[in-house]
Amino acid sequence: MATNVSYDRREQLKQIESGLLDGEQVIAVYDAIGAGTGFIGLTDRRVIIQDKSYVGKKFAITSIPYSKITSVSVVSNKSWGGSFFSTGAIAIHVGTHTYEVEFRGDQKSHHVHNVILHYIS
Repeated sequence: MATNVSYDRREQLKQIESGLLDGEQVIAVYDAIGAGTGFIGLTDRRVIIQDKSYVGKKFAITSIPYSKITSVSVVSNKSWGGSFFSTGAIAIHVGTHTYEVEFRGDQKSHHVHNVILHYIS
């Protein structure tokens, strides 16, 4: 099932694969850095985010259907003078909630941004 899937950690990929719906295909699973987020998974049906920001050792796996995503943003603390993807962070807007995910490297944010944009447009 993991043919041509981009991923950082095999255990995160296995966790995403264990919760797939019939016929659903994994596109990528990337480790996230920063407080709160463990990883992000992209399938051909939804975005899956592991949220570690709960008190204690609790965490949530949140599934966001592409149809509920209103926009996806590149997050940067730099001016627009640099590259569009000069940062490794994106924001996924779902209704009034925004999920921000930061990656190691701008290639991952670029890939996640483009996959989400493909499915929401």
